Amino acid sequence: MVSISEFPVSDRSAGPYGICVGPDRALWFTLVHYGQIGRLGADGRITGWQLASAAVGPMVITAGPDDAVWFTQSPGNAIGRIGRSGERSSFPLPGADSAPYGIAAGRDDALWFTELNTDRIGRIGVDGSISEYPLPMTGAVPSAIAAGADGAMWFTLNQANAIGRIDNEGRIVVFPLPTEGAGPVGITAGPDGAMWFAEIAAGQIGRITPGGRIDEMPLPDRGARPHAITRGVAGDCWFTEWGANRIGRIDGEGRISVHALPTPGSEPHGITVGPDGAVWAALETGALARVGS
Repeated sequence: MVSISEFPVSDRSAGPYGICVGPDRALWFTLVHYGQIGRLGADGRITGWQLASAAVGPMVITAGPDDAVWFTQSPGNAIGRIGRSGERSSFPLPGADSAPYGIAAGRDDALWFTELNTDRIGRIGVDGSISEYPLPMTGAVPSAIAAGADGAMWFTLNQANAIGRIDNEGRIVVFPLPTEGAGPVGITAGPDGAMWFAEIAAGQIGRITPGGRIDEMPLPDRGARPHAITRGVAGDCWFTEWGANRIGRIDGEGRISVHALPTPGSEPHGITVGPDGAVWAALETGALARVGS
């Protein structure tokens, strides 16, 4: 039996968006509309830090290899870092209005990120050094990014309707999706060595092997608009259904179950597995949802 609890962390205007487990095993999240980073400890205590301004727009957040969390600042056109004690750094991107969005730690002890507006994949070292790699097309809107079991970084191309792969040398390969206009967003490394991703415009969950084979699995409600996805602890993946106010689960055989959130119109976005083994999601209406048994 699945149970869902909601924990208020801000008012409804703040917009909790990204969420991750930090190196300190606490839950860290972004408050995109207030320009803040929040932390929910195992004791239930909530701590928050204000960034340079509310306009920097922290989006996706991830644990770094350096005992800190890193996040994209989309309107702020920078990559941010915050340490355990709250020390904050911001690293501006070379180009104007790059709109960084997805971010994830790679196997090379660096952070890799996407640039929505400039068709590039970026890499930032823990020292703040930045490299950028252009995609082989324009208007692709690279979105989420995740490390694969093959040591490469995999990312979604929302408007190019494809999945991309970039290795540590910056070589890029693109794999078109079978469904036109699928609009992939979230992506994660699954328990089977493949990458699993959410097709927000097609109402499907996709899977791509390291060799590029793609399978797509329709959700029960094709209007659900799946957004973010994360690997679970039981050989499964969990995802947010932004348009249907639900959290979904898909197992290795493609079987899907969905679970309604208690509060209508919660607008679930980022999702992760917490230190307690439960699934946690950021609700843009001001709360974190815990999905457990």
